Amino acid sequence: MKVKKVLLIALGCVGLALGAVGAVVPLLPAFPFLMLAAFCFAKSSERLHAWFTGTQLYKKNLESFVAGQGMDWATKIRIMVTVTVLMSIGFFMMHAVRVGQIVLFCVWVFHILYFCFGIKTRRVQAPQG
Repeated sequence: MKVKKVLLIALGCVGLALGAVGAVVPLLPAFPFLMLAAFCFAKSSERLHAWFTGTQLYKKNLESFVAGQGMDWATKIRIMVTVTVLMSIGFFMMHAVRVGQIVLFCVWVFHILYFCFGIKTRRVQAPQG
């Protein structure tokens, strides 16, 4: 069991690092890596999980989704644009592999449909003042 815990903590740290980079680099998505970190920390260490859920990175990117409130449109669009750009690169690099292009296209369509209709959209309150 100790090896599993160490591996989960290591994987959580990698997810956290990639998520932190993705929060500032436009083409790297933060959301999936931060979800990986949250999952790994929750399964391996209560202390790390409590620390992670208290960070601004978690609160800005995951808190509303994990709480079942969904995501705002800005976050959804940011994720969909990033995935579209990255998948487009793979799509065009597979110009000789038609089956690969079809698979990527189907995954992309599922991704867009899932983010538009599968994840609840929450309304962002306009600042009062």
